Amino acid sequence: MTGLKATTTLWRPTGPEELELVRGLNWRAWPPRLPEQPIFYPVLNEDYAIRIARDWNVKHSGAGFVTRFEVESDFLSRYPVQQAGGRTILELWVPAEELDDFNAHLVGEIQVTHEFH
Repeated sequence: MTGLKATTTLWRPTGPEELELVRGLNWRAWPPRLPEQPIFYPVLNEDYAIRIARDWNVKHSGAGFVTRFEVESDFLSRYPVQQAGGRTILELWVPAEELDDFNAHLVGEIQVTHEFH
């Protein structure tokens, strides 16, 4: 037995400001939410993350990034999948006050997979 826990791959579209905060956390955690951000929402598929980063983040921040990261699957079971639009528009809604616990269950580093300007 290796002791490795099963993980789930998640993605998150981010703007340049959030990405700098992630970099400051050594690519191992998500920064606290701002007061107007009660939910941290990673998404369940890369295509959806690409659309948000390319079509929304670039328009509002001048750049958009797609990140990929792994979280312990058992831990994620506490968050029901939310369908935020079409059939493939799937997110997890993590309350801001639970983000430290969420970060404690990240496995490995947060990686940038796509960049848009």
